[in-house]
Amino acid sequence: MKLAVVEKYDTIIQQSDLVSRDLSWLKFNERVLDQSKKAHRSVFEKLKFLAITASNLDEFFMIRVGSLYNYLDYDKERVDYSGLREEPFKAKLMNESHAFHSAQHEHFTQVIMPELQEQGVILCNISKLTEKEQGKVHDYFVKAIYPMLTPMVYDGYRTFPILMNKLLVFGVVTTSPGDRQDMRKMSFVQIPANIPRFFEIEREDSLLLVPIEEVIRENIVSLFRNVEIEGISLFRITRNGDFTLEESEDMDANFLEEVKRKLMERKSGRVVKIEIEEGYSKWMLNSLLERWNLKMDSVFMIKRSSLMDFTGLWQVVGNKKFRERLPQIPDPVKPLSYQDEGIADIFDVLKEKDILLHHPYNNIDSILDLVEKASEDPDVMAIKMTIYRLAKDSRITKALLKAAENGKHVSVLFEVKARFDEENNIREAKKLQKAGCFVIYGISHLKTHTKLLLIVRRDGGEITRYVHLGSGNYNEDTARLYTDIGLMTTNEVLANDVSEFFNVITGHSMPSQYQNLITAPRDMRNQLIEYIEKEAENARNGLPSGVFIKVNSLEDSEIIYALYRASQSGVTIKLIVRGICCLRPGRIGLSENIEVLSIVGDFLEHSRIYYFHNNGDSKTYAGSADMMVRSFDKRLEALFKVESPLLEKQLMNILAYNLKDNVNSYVMQEDGTYLAKQPIGDEPEFNVHREFFNLDVGNVMQVQLVE
Repeated sequence: MKLAVVEKYDTIIQQSDLVSRDLSWLKFNERVLDQSKKAHRSVFEKLKFLAITASNLDEFFMIRVGSLYNYLDYDKERVDYSGLREEPFKAKLMNESHAFHSAQHEHFTQVIMPELQEQGVILCNISKLTEKEQGKVHDYFVKAIYPMLTPMVYDGYRTFPILMNKLLVFGVVTTSPGDRQDMRKMSFVQIPANIPRFFEIEREDSLLLVPIEEVIRENIVSLFRNVEIEGISLFRITRNGDFTLEESEDMDANFLEEVKRKLMERKSGRVVKIEIEEGYSKWMLNSLLERWNLKMDSVFMIKRSSLMDFTGLWQVVGNKKFRERLPQIPDPVKPLSYQDEGIADIFDVLKEKDILLHHPYNNIDSILDLVEKASEDPDVMAIKMTIYRLAKDSRITKALLKAAENGKHVSVLFEVKARFDEENNIREAKKLQKAGCFVIYGISHLKTHTKLLLIVRRDGGEITRYVHLGSGNYNEDTARLYTDIGLMTTNEVLANDVSEFFNVITGHSMPSQYQNLITAPRDMRNQLIEYIEKEAENARNGLPSGVFIKVNSLEDSEIIYALYRASQSGVTIKLIVRGICCLRPGRIGLSENIEVLSIVGDFLEHSRIYYFHNNGDSKTYAGSADMMVRSFDKRLEALFKVESPLLEKQLMNILAYNLKDNVNSYVMQEDGTYLAKQPIGDEPEFNVHREFFNLDVGNVMQVQLVE
C-alpha cells in the first residue's frame, strides 16, 4: 500500500471509538509471539509459542479472513468497527498480516535457529549430510514416501485438482521435449499430512532435522520421467473455513448430514491465502491467482533460509529427548474448599458445602471422579451433560457409556458445531447413542457453549441433585493447560436453575426467570448492562463502585458503550481480556477510568469472571460466556452466581492476582497497541501462573477489589 493511503486508513481507524476485532486479534497473536522472544525461555519453549502463533494465524485466515471474503465475493456491505469498508479493510488487514508474517520468520531465522544449533539441533538440507546419511534419506524416500506421492497434472484434458487446505504442495511446471513454451503444464504433488515433518538423523553430539520437503525436492525428478522440468515451487494454501449452518427447526438426521456437508466444503472452500517459497514460477503463481481470484496481497513469500508452516515445529517440541528442557508444571494443589480431596466421599462433601475448582492449579480429576462414581453408584438415577470438546481418549465418554450399561438415564447434548471438533463430537455422540443414551446433536440455530453437569441421586428417602457448572470443557487434556473455573454444588437454587436450563435445551420450555443463572441468548446482555448501569448510578450518588471482569474476548458494542458511560460516571473499571478487545481504554472524555490488561503466558487464560461491587452487596459470577455478539445472540451460555463467602473471595482473588501480575501481563493502550508490564523499581516479580499453586485461605479471605 502507498504511504498516503496507509496514513488515511490509520486516521480513520484511530478516530473510531471501537477497535477492529480482526486488528485486535492480530495484536493478540503479537503477544503470543512476544512469549517466544522472552530471554528467560528455553529455545524449546520459544519453538512452542512460535508454533502456536502459526496455528492461530491459520485459524484466523480460515475463519476471519474467510468471513471477510464471504462479503467480498457476494458483494455484501460490511463496515468494520475501524470504520473501513470491505476493500480498504482487507488492504489494511493484509498489510498488518504481512508485517506479522515477516516478524515470525525473522525471529525464527535470527534467534531460534542459532539457539537450536547451540543445543545440538540442526535444521539442514540434503547437501549438508554425509554420503551415508544421504543414503539413509534416499532409502526413506523410496520405501516410505514415494509410494504415498501422487502427481496430479492440470492441462486441457484434465480438471484442476482439489488441493487440500494447509498441506505443503510442490507445483511442478513441465514441458515435453520439443514442445513450445505455451505448451507447458502444471502438476501438483501434495505432501500427505501423516508423513512426519522432519526426517531425523542422530549424530553423536547432535540431532539433524531434514524437512520433508527437502527429501522430496531432492527426489522429485523420479515422479516426472521423460519430461523437462521448468520450475519447482513449494507452496501452501489456506482455505475459507467459515460457514454458518442454515437455520432449521427440526432436529433430524438431515442436521448431521448438513454438518458433514459443511465439513467437506471446508476442505474445498475458496482459497484466501497462498504461502510460497522464493524462486517460484511466476507463470504458475499468476495462473493460481487467476484461478482463485486473488491479488498479490494474499501471497506470503517464504525465504529458503526459513521454513514453511511453523506448525511442523511441534515434532521438535514433542521429541522425548527434549522433554526435560521444557518447564515442568508443578503438581496440582488441593482446592481451598476441598482440602480432603481424594479422601472424603465426594457425594457426602457436596451435601455439606460447595467446592470451587480452579484449573490447572486444581486437578480436573474431581469432576471426572464424580462422573465415574455416578456411573457405578446404584443410587444414581440420571446424568445430564452438555459437551463442547472432549479429550481424544475421554474418561467422560467411558463413564457415560458405563452409566448407560448400568441402566441409568443418560442425556447428553453434543455440540456438533464446535469448530474443528465436529467430526470427533459426532463420532463420540454416536457411541453413546448406540449404548442407549438420549443424545441431542446441538440446537440448529444456536451453539450450546455452556458447560453443565447434573446428577440425580436417591439419598435415603430424598432426592439430591449434584451440579457442576464451569467455564471450560470436560476435557482432561486441555485442563492441564487452560485456566478455568468450575463450581460443584448441591445448592437447591442452582440445581433448580440447571434443571430448568436442561429442559430448555432438551425439550420445549422457556422458564420465566432463573434465580442464580444469567443465560443467553435471552437475558445475558441486558442483565450485564443493568449491573454496569447500577454501578454508574452508585458512582453518581457518591457511593463506592467498581466493575472487574475477566474474559477471553470483549467485542459487543452495546456492552462497550455501557462501560464507556459507567467510566464517564466515575466507575473504576478493570478488565482482563486475553484476546480480542474492541474497547479503547484511557480515551479522554470516553474511557479514562477503564484499564485493560491481557495475560499471556504458560497457561491459556480461559476462565470468565464478572464482579460488580454493588455498594458492598457484591454480585460475582463465573461461567462460559465472553462479551461477544455471538455469545449473547447465537449461543446457549450460562453465568452462575457464586454466593459462598470463601468461593466468592476466591474469584475476587483470581481477579486481584491477574491485576497484580507483572510477568505475563500486557497493558492495552488507547491506540489499540499493548505494552508489556514490568516490575517497577524493586518490586518483585509476580507470576500469576505460579502464585496460584501457593494460596493461603487467610490471605484469600482478606482480598478487596474496591477500597
